[in-house]
Amino acid sequence: MGIRDDQKQATREKVLEAARDLFNETGYDETTIRAIAERAGVSVGSVFTTFSSKAEVLSHVMQTRLADLYAEFDRVVPFLRGSTADRLCSIFAIHYEFETRRVKLFLAHIAASYSPSQEPGIVPYGRNERLNAMLRETLLSGVERGDVRGDIDPDLAIDVLKASYAWNYRMAACRNAPAAELSAMMDAQIGFVAQAWRPG
Repeated sequence: MGIRDDQKQATREKVLEAARDLFNETGYDETTIRAIAERAGVSVGSVFTTFSSKAEVLSHVMQTRLADLYAEFDRVVPFLRGSTADRLCSIFAIHYEFETRRVKLFLAHIAASYSPSQEPGIVPYGRNERLNAMLRETLLSGVERGDVRGDIDPDLAIDVLKASYAWNYRMAACRNAPAAELSAMMDAQIGFVAQAWRPG
């Protein structure tokens, strides 16, 4: 990697760090590209050289943060025990604990995912391949263990689980509910949904 590439990567990292903090401190809608550039100590032009829009900056901020989240999962998942529902509760509890550290940032990510004009290069909420693969593996392992029906539609089950997960953030948005409260709600929802996949 040459000096120019090093400089470009350094600028990218500064922009993402500044944007992450500003989106969480002041909100996504209130944060401008100019404010991000000022916080990062770079020119507005430098931001647009690296990213095409504020939405793309947000998407890259979220993707960069996932590396930390899944490093945590790599340590924890091999030790998950209990029923399929119990394991799913643990997976979503870790997500809530991680995302509520910067809850405004995650709420902005969910909101931006429903924009009618999705740009190339943006990864919206729900397209997290690591999460999708983890949920699928947990459900299919449940089939092997015998506590999940063999005819389960894993894609449908995953959609319902992710929809519940995102919907619960309304409590964080409206009244600053902590991760534990969101996890407790998700536990109840998983218990309800699990009734549909239990063998007859």
